[in-house]
Parts: sequence; structure tokens; C-alpha cells
Amino acid sequence: MARIVLTLSIPGPAEEWLRQRGDLQVLGAVLPPDRYREAIRGASALLPWAGDRIDEAALDAAGPGLKVVSNYAVGLDNVDIAACTRRGIFVGHTPDVLTDATADLAMTLLLSAARRVVEADREMREGRFGGWEAHYLLGQEVTGATLGVVGFGRIGEAVARRAAGGFSMRILAYEPMGVRTVPGLQVEECGLERLLAESDFVTCHVTLTPQTHHLIGAAELAGMRRNAILINTSRGPVIDEAALVRALQEGVIAGAGLDVYEDEPRMAPGLADCTSAVLLPHIGTATWKTREAMGALAARNILEVLDGRPPVAWANPEVSSRT
Repeated sequence: MARIVLTLSIPGPAEEWLRQRGDLQVLGAVLPPDRYREAIRGASALLPWAGDRIDEAALDAAGPGLKVVSNYAVGLDNVDIAACTRRGIFVGHTPDVLTDATADLAMTLLLSAARRVVEADREMREGRFGGWEAHYLLGQEVTGATLGVVGFGRIGEAVARRAAGGFSMRILAYEPMGVRTVPGLQVEECGLERLLAESDFVTCHVTLTPQTHHLIGAAELAGMRRNAILINTSRGPVIDEAALVRALQEGVIAGAGLDVYEDEPRMAPGLADCTSAVLLPHIGTATWKTREAMGALAARNILEVLDGRPPVAWANPEVSSRT
């Protein structure tokens, strides 16, 4: 019987599907690497979280019977894809099903930071609102502003559609692989430096790679407008978080909206004290519909491989030619 290791329980029918097909173990926590390696010994399939490191050591620990790693995420920066490919292990993930939820949350962060919603909520809860004033809690106008989209994949495009269609925003886009033409959506492709210099809002949607690690650091923040707001729903290390804290403290930019962090679940020192930052606990995909769909796709990836077929969605198609 196949041994399937799932890091954390997931909503929807996925767990039951996996139990019907094999011996399912739910770890119940994201474990330190040494404990995770011990827990996955003899596994046929892994369904890890972004916090699980699937590297050479983990693959060695799992052993030669491991057939598939199906990440509960669209991003795969926690998985050594090349190492899996060398061993003939399929690497599955969950694209498409989380696009709308993540794009919705990016716009939520943008609007919340622009209109200082969290600060205003705190004013009310702490009894500091003394009546309407013309200069009280002034924020940034969203409608007609310029949005810079850093990373123009599925989610970046979805955010751009919401911003242009709902708020008449001008869209600038930076994509290292080139910005594709999208019917019905006017997008100006440009370099990162120009995007940062001209945008009122900047939203990050790149995958985490060695090239995008600290893509936005102190120099890039200094090149942004002083009234600009930076949004990140991709991966925390895309932004140099310590540099962002300094930029917020010194008024280099006006604000930020973050759902991901460089050293999750911890934040950089001083970030929690930055009142112009809206800080969320990595809930970009946190809707019932999306989390169930992610679980279903991740489970289907595993079930297909256990039945001798490639996954539904996988990142190393060259493995299929070897099996």
C-alpha cells in the first residue's frame, strides 16, 4: 500500500480520497527539517507545505519509493525540482485554482493601505475619533492612479484586470520573460526602474528565485515615489524586509500591504510598529472555495501518479518521458 504523507489537514474531500488510496499520515505541523525527514521515511507520495524543504536530504530520507511531491501551493521555491527530476520524481503543484483569491487579496491590501483602513479601524476601537475633520486620516486616491505590476503571470494579470476595469488605473508591467499581450487590457511594458519611478502603487507577483531574491531592496525603494504603496502577496524574500522597515520609518514611501514575510512566521524588527503598513498572516488563498480546490488538485496529482499516469499539474514534464 502506498504511504502518503500530508503536512497539515486540508479542507474538502482531498484527505478522504487519499485515505481510500493508501496509508495517509497527517503530520499536523510544519516540522523542523530533521524531524520532517524522519517523518517521511518510506513515503510513496508527499503533500508538503511551502515551509517544508524538499531538498536532497529530504529525498534521501524518503527513499527510492518516492514517486511524487505535490506542493500545496502554486510556488515551488521550497522544492528542489532538479533533484526530483534526476530521481524521476514528479513535482506537482496547484496553479490556476488560487489566482482569483490571491488577486482579490492583493487589491484588498492595496485599498486598505491606500485609505488607511487599519489605522482608521484602530481609531474607532480605541475611542480616539472626535468627529469629522478635513485633514483627518488622508490617504491615497486609487481611481485613475498608476499601478506597477512586478511579475505578469496569471495572478499579476488578474490584479491588473481588477485595477484597470474597476478603478481605471494605468497599468505598467515588468516581467523578466516579457509581458504578453492580453486582449482587452492595456498594459505598458517597462523596466523595473521605470515602473518603480512612475507607479503610485506597486504589487509583486514574481516567483521566488535567486534572481528575484531581494528584487526590491533599499535602492529600489529609494527609486519609488514618496506617496507610493508597496504590495506583496508573492513570497516574502522578494522584498528586503529590513530595508522596507527603514523606508517606512523614514517616509521614503507612504505605505505597504504585506501578506508574506521574509522569515515567516516572524516579521522583521520594527515592522509591526509601522502604522502605515497593513500586515496579514499569509491568507492570500484563504477562502473555502480556493483551499478546497487546492487540496483537490494536489491530491489528484498524487492519485494520478499512483495510478501510473503523470500529475494533472506538474513542473517537471521531462520526468514523464522516463516513466
